[in-house]
Amino acid sequence: MTVLTIYREDLPEQPLTQTTDAAEIAALLAQQGLRFERWPAQVELADDATPEQILAAYATEVDRVKTEGGYITVDAVSLRPDHPDRAALRQKFLAEHIHSEDEVRFFVAGQGLFSLHLGDHVYALLCTQNDWISVPAGTRHWFDMGSQPYFTALRFFNNPRRLGRSVYRQRHRQSVPAPALNSGSERDNFILSLALAC
Repeated sequence: MTVLTIYREDLPEQPLTQTTDAAEIAALLAQQGLRFERWPAQVELADDATPEQILAAYATEVDRVKTEGGYITVDAVSLRPDHPDRAALRQKFLAEHIHSEDEVRFFVAGQGLFSLHLGDHVYALLCTQNDWISVPAGTRHWFDMGSQPYFTALRFFNNPRRLGRSVYRQRHRQSVPAPALNSGSERDNFILSLALAC
């Protein structure tokens, strides 16, 4: 279940807002310049579906987003609990960072926790199957795929040279008070536990 939890950066244990309503999530994120949608599943996909099958299943939505956002390329990426580099990949994206282009993802399967650092608040969005999110370039954020990652996602890119490469700049969190400075695991596990309790 998709869950948005909003909290002050220095008080993650005291959520200000928590909702599972997709329309409310979209409205709250839109107020911050982000886009969120739920896409209908067009075709039942096998767990081992190829990128081509995934792209074909969501062709209408993919074409619309590419046209609206000027995205040049789209790919499909999957990560499973048996991936040998899962711990290193998780740690890499737990660091707060920004991208030089929009980060646009659609969750075909599984889940992942986007934490968006907006001013002195954090918007923690647990994305699940059929969630689409667009995070504008320059937005401070981190991503937690969990210790046993399971997701398949479509990724949209403005720059074809960036396809398949992680392009981001880590930000120092010196401006963030100490309680939010955890490596991500304690804080995000707490937020994830709140989200899963809904």
